[in-house]
Amino acid sequence: MSFTSATNLAQPLQLNSAAASPRSNDKPSLLLPPKASSFLGSTRKFRPASLSHSSAHRRSAVVAVSEAVKEKKVQASCNLLITKEEGLELYEDMVLGRSFEDMCAQMYYRGKMFGFVHLYNGQEAVSTGFIKLTKKEDSVVSTYRDHVHSLSKGVPAREVMSELFGKATGCCRGQGGSMHMFSKEYNVLGGFAFIGEGIPVATGAAFSSKYRREVMKQADCDHVTLAFFGDGTANNGQFFECLNMAALWKLPIIFVVENNLWAIGMSHLRATSDPEIWKKGPAFVMPGVHVDGMDVLKVREVAKEAIGRARRGEGPTLVECETYRFRGHSLADPDELRDPAEKAHYAARDPITALKEYLLENNLATEQDLKAIHKKIDELVEDAVEFADESPLPPRSQLLENVFADPKGFGIGPDGSYRCEDPKFTQGTAHV
Repeated sequence: MSFTSATNLAQPLQLNSAAASPRSNDKPSLLLPPKASSFLGSTRKFRPASLSHSSAHRRSAVVAVSEAVKEKKVQASCNLLITKEEGLELYEDMVLGRSFEDMCAQMYYRGKMFGFVHLYNGQEAVSTGFIKLTKKEDSVVSTYRDHVHSLSKGVPAREVMSELFGKATGCCRGQGGSMHMFSKEYNVLGGFAFIGEGIPVATGAAFSSKYRREVMKQADCDHVTLAFFGDGTANNGQFFECLNMAALWKLPIIFVVENNLWAIGMSHLRATSDPEIWKKGPAFVMPGVHVDGMDVLKVREVAKEAIGRARRGEGPTLVECETYRFRGHSLADPDELRDPAEKAHYAARDPITALKEYLLENNLATEQDLKAIHKKIDELVEDAVEFADESPLPPRSQLLENVFADPKGFGIGPDGSYRCEDPKFTQGTAHV
């Protein structure tokens, strides 16, 4: 995968593909021929814009990297996509994300969490593939599906779980909850409940990096920003405005579309005039790539190239990672609208299982290595739950913090104390 020029358009990389069953019985793919892979994702590379854009080119299905590697039974270690250390790091991060979210479901149904909780199960390859290539100084901007992004970036599981419990020990001291994770220390610049809301924030963070390097002459400031968002957001105004701004100023940002094919209950194929989101990149004179978001190794290769471009000052990249969520839109969603056959098809492409098979087949790990990781993660998640459950609730004095620049006359009484500390402050209202 190489991004040769921001003015080039993405075209399919011609590889052999294996036939598979249609994506669903009643929703024929707009992108693939009848006998192509039922997964829409493909690896693409940039070629001159003068090449033909025929439907034959656009519909050429390719096999995921993990599948391509399986065809080669014997490989020299130097030709492998990752080292043993890298493979174990990726596997551990993905298992952490999955186990953490499964525990969140348990705690939600036990009444330990409130409001809407959106889980990330099935999409781990995207978070791990991108974020594990970043530095601590790099920024990540997320959506309401933000727990795993925070974990991948390094925010301790204790702090994330405590935030979900609404406790004072959470990364936002219990004031953010599931949809608003934030960590100044790890440069997680927030989860955002409204779609598209975080993209301008990410663009601003990328502008800050460029300004510090070029105007303030901080030569070592090569920080990049990852902006994660879903397929539904790609039809919103903020998305287009920020693509234009980022391309115009060559900002060090990667726009990562986590296309899980569904916006709550609306199929992506029914919601947009052209379902190939990656093509919106070249429209703004930036590279656009469509990658198999269920294959962490392919995501990682694309992420490596895009992050490298940003660090070198070559500008932004739009990456469409086609993935699938294994649970409903949120834990309040009965998930009755998606075809059971479709869900079963994508469950068979579990990114964690695929990475496990790759590690074992290429002698990068043993069963004992992977079992040890699962044991470690189970203990870590259990510890996070115990810590969150035992942590204190935020004090009432915290209620008006970060609300008013100067709360005098409203939140602070004549004696200098917060009025919310007066028991009568919430009299007649819901308990605070």
